[in-house]
Amino acid sequence: MLFKETCQNTIQNDITVSGIGLFTGEKVKITIHPAKADHGIVFKRVDLLNKPILKADLNLVREANRRTLVGSGKNYVQTVEHILSAFAAYNIDNALIEIDGSEVPVFDGSSKIFADLIEEAKVQKLDQKAKVLSLKEPVYFSENYIHLIALPSNEYKISFTLHHPSSEFLKSQYFSYTVDKKTYKTEIAPSRTFSVYEEIKPLLDKNLIKGGSLKNAVVIKDNKVMNEGGVRYDNEMVRHKILDLMGDLSLIGTRFLAHIIAIRSGHLSNIKFAKKLLTYLQGGEI
Repeated sequence: MLFKETCQNTIQNDITVSGIGLFTGEKVKITIHPAKADHGIVFKRVDLLNKPILKADLNLVREANRRTLVGSGKNYVQTVEHILSAFAAYNIDNALIEIDGSEVPVFDGSSKIFADLIEEAKVQKLDQKAKVLSLKEPVYFSENYIHLIALPSNEYKISFTLHHPSSEFLKSQYFSYTVDKKTYKTEIAPSRTFSVYEEIKPLLDKNLIKGGSLKNAVVIKDNKVMNEGGVRYDNEMVRHKILDLMGDLSLIGTRFLAHIIAIRSGHLSNIKFAKKLLTYLQGGEI
């Protein structure tokens, strides 16, 4: 493991925004505050009596269907991946996110609003240094048809292959992206969460996606996009997979450089891979 140093970042100004949760359907307000160095990304559930503090940390991740959740018991925050993805793109190391519900708002299903809010609040460079770790050898995770590998690199890059054989519309999609905030805002952040209707129908029938609609997700039914405006990119779905992967990998809690190659991964496999990568970055056996 090798590392270099750069400055830690936070935001300059408070930002507040409200929206609904994709799974809960509840209206939620979040306020993002600047934070001091080494604070990390932290959620505070201000709606609960004990106002629990929940750090964006791999050790707090709990298994959840089609989303990433951090916490324990009733003290948790879910669907954190989109806001964390934007923080990762802008190298925001420290922030306090006050939230008055259990789920980060979904907005239009992308990270665009979070990128816009960060730019509105402005990135604040801190005096304290941040380590940026790098690899000396590959780290990989494989499980059935899912594969993720981190290759040594002098930049942070993600190459993703989505393969969805059950959907003639999706088929296979590929996108490769070197992480930087400018490209993120135009090429990654606007990509929306997506679903094949037949796959989510059981969840809809059980009322488990209370806030879902064509306003916040791309839905494919009978091999056609149901959304009136269609897709934002021909390969919007694989771009959103990169968006999610960036958010999930940010739970490692430190910046790193690597070329991440992912094939057919989702939140659960992303987290398993992140834990393996973190073990390596901490100098442990993998």
